[in-house]
Amino acid sequence: MNRGTGLDIVVVGAGNVATHLAHAFAASGNRIAQVYSRKLETAQVLAQRFGVPYTNNFAMLKADADVYIFSVADDALFDITSHIRLADKICFHTSGTVPMEVMAAVTNNYGVVYAPQTFVKHIAMDYSVLPFCIEASNQYTLDTLLSMVKNVSDNVHILSSEQRKYLHLASVFANNFGNCINAMAQHIMSEHNLPFEIVQPLIQETANKAMQGNLWQLQTGPARRGDTKTLEKHRDLLSDTPDYLEVYNLLTSMIEKHTEN
Repeated sequence: MNRGTGLDIVVVGAGNVATHLAHAFAASGNRIAQVYSRKLETAQVLAQRFGVPYTNNFAMLKADADVYIFSVADDALFDITSHIRLADKICFHTSGTVPMEVMAAVTNNYGVVYAPQTFVKHIAMDYSVLPFCIEASNQYTLDTLLSMVKNVSDNVHILSSEQRKYLHLASVFANNFGNCINAMAQHIMSEHNLPFEIVQPLIQETANKAMQGNLWQLQTGPARRGDTKTLEKHRDLLSDTPDYLEVYNLLTSMIEKHTEN
């Protein structure tokens, strides 16, 4: 049997990331054996997809699984790991910022499997192109996690906890802040009876351009070309929304500084 397949997996957590990883690892030849969640109804929803038992009681966690995925909020991770002991079972968390060593209280064989991606339970995705970043406490655990993940995706990277922190930071800029900016654009369009679909091809082209090289060098727009008249017109249009104006001025200033350099 391949070390990365045919494994019994307990999923601790039932949110967006836990749901997707459960499906990804099950689809690659493993078995979801149990689901834990603080909210019993949430655990039930995920567990029923695999026809397995569920619980909200630490004492009821199966002790004979091969791998335990801890996919919960960062604050909850510190609390949960203080209540669970799993001998030498392989356990990993999925956080982008929490150090790997938080799992040391649970087992000797611990690690991290972090996927810098935005997950929503009901939105399907192609796991084969999903980037996975791995860290482990020892070679045995690393080999097992690598084997598991490579049965899902070839886009696998071994990172340290320090590197993972900066990857998570960059991901927040690229995804969360990027989505926030697009949401602001959507709001402006809606407020002035403009269909958001008009700018969706622009959003798509901007995402495509992000794969093309040095993004500061590919920057366009009025701040990049020093078009002060357009910048002032935009500021006038934003005079009634000071928070939007603050963002506009900050980003304009950053583009201008990088253009000068």
